[in-house]
Amino acid sequence: LEVLRAGSALIGQLRRVCNDEAIDKGVKRVSMKSRFPQLYKLTSQPLVIPIYANLTAAEPAGAGGAPPSPFSDDAPRIESWEDNVDVMGSLQRPKKVIIKGTDGQRYSFLCKPKDDLRKDARMMDFMTAVNRLLRKSPNCRRRRLGVQCYAVTPIDQECGLIEWVPHMVQLRGIIKGYWESLKLPFSHNDVKTRHAAAMAVPAHKRRAELAGLIQSLMAELPPVLHLWLMEQFGEPSRWFEARLAFTRSCAVMSMIGFAVGLGDRHLENILINSTSGSLMHVDFACLFDHGLNLATPEQVPFRLTQNLVHAMGMCGVEGAFQRVSELALEQLRSHREALLNVLSTMRHDPLVEWKKRNQREDTSGRLDSQEADKELAKIDEKLMGVLQARGTSPLSVQGQVQHLINDATNVFSLGQMYIWWMPWC
Repeated sequence: LEVLRAGSALIGQLRRVCNDEAIDKGVKRVSMKSRFPQLYKLTSQPLVIPIYANLTAAEPAGAGGAPPSPFSDDAPRIESWEDNVDVMGSLQRPKKVIIKGTDGQRYSFLCKPKDDLRKDARMMDFMTAVNRLLRKSPNCRRRRLGVQCYAVTPIDQECGLIEWVPHMVQLRGIIKGYWESLKLPFSHNDVKTRHAAAMAVPAHKRRAELAGLIQSLMAELPPVLHLWLMEQFGEPSRWFEARLAFTRSCAVMSMIGFAVGLGDRHLENILINSTSGSLMHVDFACLFDHGLNLATPEQVPFRLTQNLVHAMGMCGVEGAFQRVSELALEQLRSHREALLNVLSTMRHDPLVEWKKRNQREDTSGRLDSQEADKELAKIDEKLMGVLQARGTSPLSVQGQVQHLINDATNVFSLGQMYIWWMPWC
């Protein structure tokens, strides 16, 4: 009962932090003690700190039997809060809070408003299942394949808490920083004007015109991400390991994104670890091929633009990326039913907005949705090797990966993308 009361009080105060819109736009830091005093006073709580390691059940120990408990008995609890609360500069202005744990460590979290994070939490469940499957494969385990997961704790339908993963940097910031330092000619107005001119040509010439624009921008703004890898990891062996981690993580997440129809992979939703080189994706709102329904429909299965390809080394996509993609997709296809079971929880959940797609479903979202069945059937087809654009005949794992790479790097498809997805980067 004490834990329930403490949890209820904490949720109420965190909701206030998330939804506080009265902070002036120029303010980048506030005091928790003065602005959120009730939260600051919630010390020595009997609640486990909601990080991914504490919220994820341990795997069975194998031949020796299952561990005594799926969760650690000595997981750190909430001891106190740091006074400084950083206010992010993005549109929704989320706040970064820091918890001091009973183990003496500091744990950072993002209090995010105006966003239903239940879908992100379900995606973390799916990615956790994929990581476990990859660890069971000798070929994948030897290559240490996996994706970076983090804790997502929805507070209600419109806000929640996201674990802050340290050492992560947005690709957009890195690339734009090098453009500026190398004095490369990037101008929003120039790109906007040239794109508008390409869109104004007759319909039968527009596709080629847009592809030509993307090729021109690729030449004017050449790849720079590899420069960051060389500077960040100066010692040759560290650089090689970082490049390999980058390539492998990109491949695994590309296959996962393809399977679940993950879209909106712009450069702010892909982060790179500055200590290991591996990639991490954030913001999983655009699932189940919803990108096809955007004002500018997405035409590529995942992001594989020139900065990513060039950072993989001389072989580009034809080396480690292709081989790891085949290994990852092989595991996804081999365990198709298990993964569909994880995703099927969304079928009965209003969080995926099925009720907006199918008016016959009641507002609770608990009735079977024909639209949900259709989306899961599409994923089932993908994991059987069927690509709708290529017909109904299933492809081999190698053939499917090759088709996906071709689609992702096709300059005509990139030309059809939303221009500020920045398909030339």
